[in-house]
Amino acid sequence: MRLIAAFARRWGNRLTAIIGKVDAIMRFPIKSLLGETLEGCAISSRGLHGDRALALVDTATGKIASAKQPNLWRDLLKLSAKTDPSNSRPRITVTNAAGIHLDHLDENFDLWLSELLGRNVKLIETKPDGVALNRARPDEVLERGIDEAVTQDLLAIGAAAPDGGFFDFAPIHLMTATSLDAISSYAPEASISAERYRPNLVIETTSSMAFAENQWVGRRIQLGQSVKIEIIAPTPRCAVPLLSHGALPASPAAVGAVNKLNRVEFPLLGPGQFPCLGAYATVLSSGFIQRGDPVFLE
Repeated sequence: MRLIAAFARRWGNRLTAIIGKVDAIMRFPIKSLLGETLEGCAISSRGLHGDRALALVDTATGKIASAKQPNLWRDLLKLSAKTDPSNSRPRITVTNAAGIHLDHLDENFDLWLSELLGRNVKLIETKPDGVALNRARPDEVLERGIDEAVTQDLLAIGAAAPDGGFFDFAPIHLMTATSLDAISSYAPEASISAERYRPNLVIETTSSMAFAENQWVGRRIQLGQSVKIEIIAPTPRCAVPLLSHGALPASPAAVGAVNKLNRVEFPLLGPGQFPCLGAYATVLSSGFIQRGDPVFLE
């Protein structure tokens, strides 16, 4: 609290309110694979440094391989990706469920992953123009199961992330610990954790109000000393949170609870309201953040 008070004295009236602190920082080097938890990270207009920097392309369709289409790609969530920054060109190590790992620069990497996934894939680091993925409708997945080829919507990659990266929509995805707690309380059997929802930032707020993120759309947030982001939209939930994530078992209630507790409009998905948890943001000013940094709402 002394640190937060010091920031408040320094910035005075430039900041409207201290709303909490950064509780967790999460990065996902390869889209749809499990990621890594960090103590600190640089942030730029491209989001967290190294986040969603790479993706796998289904060579048969030219679309991004994503667990949002669980009947084909749920096994991506059995693989984890971690960054080794010690080289001039950061290397990403992918580890499978058996503990076998391979460097993403290995010449056999694409073949190794293709054999694991049972479908030919290619790792890419530059986002092709117009690239997209298939997003299964989560209500149909809940009703019919993860093996079924339910209705797929075409989702353009990074519509609010013009500077690159394989983001679903925007370069930053955040949520509050209070919102996670509300989901967990509603569905205690769901083994709720932030990893299921894949945010970059979890904010521990001073308020006990769940889904406060809904009210932040259109407002700016400052993280630590220099990073500023603007909240641009709520985050609609797909089928991914209900899937098995490494050691976390499959849990339909992880999506079903959001569906019951927080439905919000998201025009890009069409008319009506959709189950949402968290918020998307763009980056206004770059810098470095750490766990425990104070968070201000302007």
